[in-house]
Amino acid sequence: MANIETRTAKDGSTSFRAKVRLKGYPAQSATFERVTDARKWVQQTEAAIREGRHFKTTESKRHTLGDMVDRYLREVMPTKRKSEHQQKPQLEWWKSQLGDYSLADITPPLIAQHRDKLANEPYAEATVGDKQVPRYRGPSTVIRYMAALSHAFTIAVQEWQWVDDSPMRKVSKPTPPRGRVRYLSDNERQNLLDACEKSSNKDLYPALVLALSTGARRMEIMGMRWGQVDIARGFITLTETKNGEIRALPLASKALQLMTERSKVRRIDTDLVFPGKEPKRPGDPIKPIDLRAPFESALKQAKIDNFHWHDLRHTCASYLAMNGASLAEIAEVLGHKTLQMVKRYSHLSQAHTARVVTSMNEKMFGGANG
Repeated sequence: MANIETRTAKDGSTSFRAKVRLKGYPAQSATFERVTDARKWVQQTEAAIREGRHFKTTESKRHTLGDMVDRYLREVMPTKRKSEHQQKPQLEWWKSQLGDYSLADITPPLIAQHRDKLANEPYAEATVGDKQVPRYRGPSTVIRYMAALSHAFTIAVQEWQWVDDSPMRKVSKPTPPRGRVRYLSDNERQNLLDACEKSSNKDLYPALVLALSTGARRMEIMGMRWGQVDIARGFITLTETKNGEIRALPLASKALQLMTERSKVRRIDTDLVFPGKEPKRPGDPIKPIDLRAPFESALKQAKIDNFHWHDLRHTCASYLAMNGASLAEIAEVLGHKTLQMVKRYSHLSQAHTARVVTSMNEKMFGGANG
């Protein structure tokens, strides 16, 4: 039901108050200077309410992007502890740029404009030689910024019903660079192992061996606790992983030997396998050790360039591929849910693939002289 009331002000001006009442919905009203505008609004509002569009539109006009980010950080981010340190500043960047816009005014072109701003504007400076040069965000970083905002919009659509649809769905992402595959040659591997074994930091060598033999990530190793280590069965069980799934790391050969030896001399003030120094203030938790400095020193000692700790994971995967492991097996070891991330190692397993195909053909058709 709708009606339009005519109102006359003290100065003699006339306005038209339109009201829409539909059973099951709160009453809606608006004031117009022309009766034709009031009638048009009534028709559009009634149609929007019946089709379920009106109140979503109202909510999107009532809330800003800043409101959305604030609520997301308050209610959702505490459930994402592992990614909070990275995603919080990303969302705060979006808020600083678009926080005053109502959600109704956040359009795909507006987001695309700021996507390009992320990529093209320097965010810091780096020292190269004796000069300061600007640093820019790469495609992968821009994609992560967009992913953080996209999830906030998804929650706003599905759970809060602040918007009808996410504008992020119509904004293309930058093309990520091809995955880096830097792994140690046989000589580099031996030189690095020798340098780490001779290091004054006695945690470096066993941590390196674990990284090379299991493919575990740096923080998976640094944050490892003795309750996760089963020496008898030869397994480490990772419960806090990047993709949220429990993963078992087989311990074999040198890694098993080193972990067995280490288990006999563990510290009694912490259950960390690689604990850092005792805290300065009593009662503060003991943090995992930071091996960045001794690792960099070992790389220099071994004369290895262009290599990072994460490349130890690539080295493990590459050696698995060259020793006949399938992409599915490599994905399982590394803890990837799909094969996409391990396809970068496929060229290293070509010899194994050729052997498999040759064996299959020999069984089907016999030998070359058959």
